[in-house]
Amino acid sequence: MIPAGIEQRVIDAMTQIIFLPHEEICPDGAVVEAEPGITICDAALQHGIDIEHACEKSCACTTCHVYIREGGESLNESEEDEDDLLDKAWGLEPDSRLSCQAVVASQDLVVEIPKYTINMVSESH
Repeated sequence: MIPAGIEQRVIDAMTQIIFLPHEEICPDGAVVEAEPGITICDAALQHGIDIEHACEKSCACTTCHVYIREGGESLNESEEDEDDLLDKAWGLEPDSRLSCQAVVASQDLVVEIPKYTINMVSESH
């Protein structure tokens, strides 16, 4: 059994990620707790939010593209490979990130999943 003081510090160390509602993936939105150091994509998947990740999170596509509506300044800096891929993402905005590359820190986040991915657009959904 974990002593109460230690358990509270572990809980306090978790970062809250608010996923805004998405018509298909997360209709009611969700609030999840994530350990700092995990990617937004992995945090979503661990909590049943089936964000698309066609390249298996290897930074080779844009299907896990998200908008970081709050807390983005706390994330790791995007690398050149991610920036190059984001140029091809559907609905690119200044706060766009690939969720497989955006590493959660200690600041809470608000994340919006775009209505479409480039796969959906190319498949005429």
